[in-house]
Amino acid sequence: MKSLVLAALLSASASMALAADKYILDGSHSQVIFSYNHLGFSTTHGMFSGFEGEIMFDQEDPAKSSVTVSMPTLSMFTGWEQRDGHFMSDDFFGASETDVISFTSTGIELTGDDTAMITGDLTMNDTTKSVVLDAKLNQAGVHPVTGKPSAGFNATTTVLRSDFGVDKFAPHVGDEVEVVISLEAVKAE
Repeated sequence: MKSLVLAALLSASASMALAADKYILDGSHSQVIFSYNHLGFSTTHGMFSGFEGEIMFDQEDPAKSSVTVSMPTLSMFTGWEQRDGHFMSDDFFGASETDVISFTSTGIELTGDDTAMITGDLTMNDTTKSVVLDAKLNQAGVHPVTGKPSAGFNATTTVLRSDFGVDKFAPHVGDEVEVVISLEAVKAE
């Protein structure tokens, strides 16, 4: 059953059946945490928040499900205001209020009862590249506080920031960025 639920929540397809249920991401309980090597001396961490997105969940045919997510680039927080400002400068993102980072699923490969490899298009800094998320269904069921059908999952991936034109100081400041994602979604009314 967990495989069916995971596939339905995370798989992607260009077509969606009318039987699909819409789940809306809960931005207050979703985040992306990233880390990279700083000059070989330390590992620096940061996070993004402010998610918007949906999962179209088709219980009858999980291959017709999909997920789309976006977050404002300016939502990035590393714990040091000057570094955050530098990341938003032309040296890195050159970000404005309208810039977003987005992910749209394009495929899924189940790897276990509650795990899958999710392929999708990541768009960041006006560049789109295919990435693969190593995903795990945490839980699907009725949320104990809201009483609404809900689902949550974690996923990990590694991206090369140079693939997205955010390569200042590479390779001294690590080009590989480790990404950890945790999302909750609630069935739309």
